[in-house]
Amino acid sequence: MAAVEQLKFLSEDQVIQIHQQFGSPIYVYSEEAIEDQVRKALSFPVNDGFGLTVRYAMKANPNKQILHIMKRNGVHIDASSEFEVHRALRAGYPPNMIQLTAQQLARDLKDFISQGVLFNATSLRQLEAYGALFPGTEVSVRFNPGLGSGANSKTDVGGHHSSFGIWVEKIPEVMQISRKYDLTITKVHTHIGSGSDPAVWERVAKVTLGVAEQFPNCSCVNLGGGYKVARMADEKSTVLETIGQPVKVLFREFFERTGRKLSLEIEPGSFYLVNSGAIICRVDDAVDTGAAGYRFLKLNTGMDAITRPSLYGARHPLVVVPADAEKRQVPIGERPVQEYVVVGHCCETGDMLTQSLGGEHQARLIHHASVDDFVVIEGAGAYCSSMCTKNYNSFPELAELLLKRDGSFMLIRQQQSMDQMLANEL
Repeated sequence: MAAVEQLKFLSEDQVIQIHQQFGSPIYVYSEEAIEDQVRKALSFPVNDGFGLTVRYAMKANPNKQILHIMKRNGVHIDASSEFEVHRALRAGYPPNMIQLTAQQLARDLKDFISQGVLFNATSLRQLEAYGALFPGTEVSVRFNPGLGSGANSKTDVGGHHSSFGIWVEKIPEVMQISRKYDLTITKVHTHIGSGSDPAVWERVAKVTLGVAEQFPNCSCVNLGGGYKVARMADEKSTVLETIGQPVKVLFREFFERTGRKLSLEIEPGSFYLVNSGAIICRVDDAVDTGAAGYRFLKLNTGMDAITRPSLYGARHPLVVVPADAEKRQVPIGERPVQEYVVVGHCCETGDMLTQSLGGEHQARLIHHASVDDFVVIEGAGAYCSSMCTKNYNSFPELAELLLKRDGSFMLIRQQQSMDQMLANEL
């Protein structure tokens, strides 16, 4: 029998307190959990004197207060669009702590670079555009190393099927453009996806160092992020110490062979936030489709707040917190369990929190739930608030709350009003 998932950083009393004080559904993040993960990233194994820069892939969750936590802890920014650059600047980040690595060429590129923002070219066109604007300068280049890693093809951003980065066989064209504009390639960047296999990371590091060796002025290698974080009890997380040790050896061997000390950059997103966030919601209804069908729990939130299950078939722990105080007195291990298909409130068949990648129903064993009981959707700190189908069915954007280290709560985003939702309509 599958294990029933438990709360990660909240207590049942805190769930009730948050609902009473701020309402629900609502996102909640733990400052302590975020900073604990930051410390782990800052401890990534590197050789003494080689250097390490740790970035935050802010697309995971760009809330200003999250950015403040990162900045306070010395974490730099990986921005995936010009708009993320603007958000980071407005949050108080100095330009030289922000690196832009975007699929779309930024319209504000000239202004960004003039301010001191770093640029990582992800295509030959981007490199050409940068060279035309800033000949005779230094630049970083993202390559597709020819292999990747991820739970499925939607989370794998390396290999033949991926458009991310310049295909590794096009190095001669990169060199041609760099000569044309007198560019100096000082950083080589790769990013392969969200996997936890150390052997894959080692192979990518080898390929990346092989690319870096072809650029004599390259002094830094960025191996991206994508470190797998286990949301469910039966999933496996990436252990940074495990994947970092062979990388450390490879950097040492590169130095011994070439005499060049390369600094390392990493840029996780999920790693910091996944299990540092949750959504508190309630059971709105319970229905079934007969003895041969399913029992459904309908929540008062859905894909408008958490799209990952619909998009990836991703699994999130679902923890029932009884609304009735007497039921909460029953030890967790003695509470009755039940299999449910848990669905969201959107008028969309795909709004299911328990489904496979192909969209098939997957009943989940959780504690028995009644209407108005609370359900805490765990593992919702990254790629949930920032990647939801906002305003679908005209549901408002949810409020966000930060659980501070001292146990207090800080509202970091208000729930969207109907006037705000309609503000830009003419």
